[in-house]
Amino acid sequence: MEKIYTEAFRNPELARPLIAKIKDKSRRPIRLMEVCGTHTVAIFRSGIRALLPPTANLLSGPGCPVCVTDQAEIDAFLAIARLDDMIVTTFGDLMRVPGTETSLQQERAQGCDVRMVYSTMDAVSLAKKNPTRKVVFLGVGFETTAPTVAAAILAAKEMKLDNFFVYCAHKLVPPALEALMANEEVNVDGFILPGHVSVIIGLDAYKPFFKTYKIPSVVAGFEPLDLLQAIALLVDQFENNAPALQNAYGRAVTRTGNPQAQQVLDTVFEPADAAWRGIGTIPKSGLKIRKAFAQFDAAEQFDVPIGISITPPGCACGAVLTGVKTPPECALYKKRCTPVAPVGPCMVSSEGVCAAYYRYHDE
Repeated sequence: MEKIYTEAFRNPELARPLIAKIKDKSRRPIRLMEVCGTHTVAIFRSGIRALLPPTANLLSGPGCPVCVTDQAEIDAFLAIARLDDMIVTTFGDLMRVPGTETSLQQERAQGCDVRMVYSTMDAVSLAKKNPTRKVVFLGVGFETTAPTVAAAILAAKEMKLDNFFVYCAHKLVPPALEALMANEEVNVDGFILPGHVSVIIGLDAYKPFFKTYKIPSVVAGFEPLDLLQAIALLVDQFENNAPALQNAYGRAVTRTGNPQAQQVLDTVFEPADAAWRGIGTIPKSGLKIRKAFAQFDAAEQFDVPIGISITPPGCACGAVLTGVKTPPECALYKKRCTPVAPVGPCMVSSEGVCAAYYRYHDE
């Protein structure tokens, strides 16, 4: 039954009337930004861009967790990896992201113990199995993955582990939307809001943002029909000058979100100012570990001196992440920067805009 339900959202026969509606309704040029890396890949993979009228332009925003991680945070990860008796654990996308001088993959080749894990609890298990080693998990991601990291810290406390730590670089989506709207270089007429994040925080979490900016905003799922439905709603709002906050992913997203996940988040983390690649520091847009759990906070427990962090010269990741530039407008794209030899994080991550362009785009 689940398969049949899922396949319905991939049915091309159901897509045709939505495409026709978008083409019929869209009269004025409209710039829509998806702020989810999974949406970016889904849009390219399904060929949605080619199906839209010339008036509808899709932009990719700061929805890739690895991509928006600030250069100084990447350098901090590398500095931690070089400490004695250290095991650094991370998800795969982070391994090849270039720091100012090196990457986690290169540090591992030089002898540092850097391991890829599939869940935060894998890192907790490593700490339990290696009581004489320090195990640090690199916490990168949005509200989707942050609850699992919080749960791992609670589990480590329950197990009385004194060798498990988290370096928290988690980011929050709603404050980033406000920063984008406040950026004079960013020209956006509507937002395709992230599905996974919205499952956790709920539709109501966007109300303060929408109340301030009154810009068309629709939460979308990840199947082609989900995305087309969201685009159709945004075009309709735009053409009728009737901006609204709508949920086009009702089978997964509720008004209030997941209260259990929110409670775990609030128990372990508190909001903090955070630096975003390409955007700068956004007030209360990140998470930090509360003082009650400071024993698990790698940033508090380890002295990690970091030099001046330098973004790779010529890399336009920052402009790409805010929709100011497309990847082909970067001087390094497909020249010095490729998936085999990436210069910036947008080419590294499977959810990176440059990687998606490289794989699916004709330019």
